[in-house]
Amino acid sequence: MRASLSLPKVRGTLTQNAPLAKLVWFKAGGVADWLFEPADVDDLRAFLAELDPAVPIMPLGLGSNLIVRDGGVPGVTIRLHKPFAGIETEADHTLRCGAGAHGVLIASTARDAGIAGLEFLRGIPGTLGGFVRMNGGAYGRETADVLVECEVVLRNGSLKTLPVAELGYTYRHSQLPEGAVVVGARLKGEAGDPAAIGAEMERIAQARENSQPVRTKTGGSTFKNPEGEKAWQLVDAAGCRGMMRGGAQVSEKHTNFLINTGSATSADIEQLGEDVRAKVRENSGVELEWEIQRVGRK
Repeated sequence: MRASLSLPKVRGTLTQNAPLAKLVWFKAGGVADWLFEPADVDDLRAFLAELDPAVPIMPLGLGSNLIVRDGGVPGVTIRLHKPFAGIETEADHTLRCGAGAHGVLIASTARDAGIAGLEFLRGIPGTLGGFVRMNGGAYGRETADVLVECEVVLRNGSLKTLPVAELGYTYRHSQLPEGAVVVGARLKGEAGDPAAIGAEMERIAQARENSQPVRTKTGGSTFKNPEGEKAWQLVDAAGCRGMMRGGAQVSEKHTNFLINTGSATSADIEQLGEDVRAKVRENSGVELEWEIQRVGRK
């Protein structure tokens, strides 16, 4: 983006050429032309209402399921952090959460309030905005099962509430309006015993620790599970466990995870994923689909 681009005045923080590698789990990738961290919903609304409609925007959550390409991200990257991380308990076993709220905190708040059914969020690295956008799920449940409605700021700055039925949820996909930024949502569970809820959260946390490379620079599940099959089994059967390209490696612990061993570029990581897709296609005839989002200029 040209340095001379005129951007709207904000109350939050607006940074040019902001490094994104430190904000994503892979710890790789280029810069954002502009990084906007709004002070609140009204700040975000005013900014988008005034921003040239031709300027692309990209919401950024925890960066746990994202490859930011080495050429950087054009336009404005919007990061919803602390002002959007609030969680409130409402009647009828419901939570109202900001889009920046972490899954583990949502699950913990539900536990403390005796709300069951949200334990699976403990097992998804990320924030609510990403869960809503991607129908995030784990351990047999997904966001569509617990979402009542979400609040979004549309590209023109207007605020809209969308019930779950309007989101067109399928596996790891929603039909959110183009350019919409999720700012909050209501999640509904059911009455439960805090001790039992806590035990289930611990089980999920331990299962994740045991099976996934959670202590590495990784990016969550790389490929969607094809109908009736497990992506990791297809990757393993194709002989890809431990396969490398540059500083990127297919995890030895869980083959549906790619890891940055320390020196990987985003190009290394993405190309390794394409290498894996090619080997799986050759071995089983299955065309794996990316689950990780890949954004920016190559």
